[in-house]
Amino acid sequence: MRPGVRRGWSRSSPRPLRGATRNRRFKDPSFRRSLALFRVFLHEQDDPEACYSLLARDAVDQVEAYGGDLAGRTVVDVGGGSGYFTSEFRRRGAHAYLFEPDVTELGGKPPDSSVIADGYLLPLSDGVADVTFSSNVLEHVADPQTFLSELARVTRPGGLIYVSFTNWLSPWGGHEWAPWHYFGAERARARYRRRTGKPAKHTLGENLFAVHIGATLRQVRARDDVTVVSARSRYWPFLAETVVKAPGIRELATWNLLLILRRCPP
Repeated sequence: MRPGVRRGWSRSSPRPLRGATRNRRFKDPSFRRSLALFRVFLHEQDDPEACYSLLARDAVDQVEAYGGDLAGRTVVDVGGGSGYFTSEFRRRGAHAYLFEPDVTELGGKPPDSSVIADGYLLPLSDGVADVTFSSNVLEHVADPQTFLSELARVTRPGGLIYVSFTNWLSPWGGHEWAPWHYFGAERARARYRRRTGKPAKHTLGENLFAVHIGATLRQVRARDDVTVVSARSRYWPFLAETVVKAPGIRELATWNLLLILRRCPP
């Protein structure tokens, strides 16, 4: 879930999880964790602080589960929007830096040392990051392979690369106009405008692209600069890796693919 990118699922009901989930660590995967994430996601529009703070804690927990203690390590957050992920990495003791291409996504109080930079061409030397992190950006870039190459370039050999994205055939694949994207992007966008009275933020082929799990897995596994540590559903409550192994079904059921990659020696 990328801050400032997700879709309009606002609700007028109370916000029951704002304090309840602030310091809780959930078992991953589990129904309890998935339910907590889904409940705050329903309030993404009216309570983004609760939504993205919980999502950031959960994502950084995942990074630590695969890569160990983050204290003193260098983390590059690519496309992290207003900086919830960067701030959480820093709370864990990491030297974390945010690189965001869209100044409007930074919000009013981005983390110190945030950099306006394109993910295709990061202003970093080779191998500077222990962890390179990208949450829900891949579906917003026209050339995913070039984007992944840049993430790999700035990661040291043996370092970790965390990449998640919402695939097109996920129920959330159309972002703010989901799930009507199943009936065609233009029809879904038109419906969104009729319902809300404003144009949709995303346009297929411009700032949102139809990325598929099967094709992405084949492309990543064919690369010689990274190895796949895990390919799993980011939010699925059980059998998170198993669902990704089922061709066809995974395009709908995975919801959001999480790739944990290890940088190979040059």
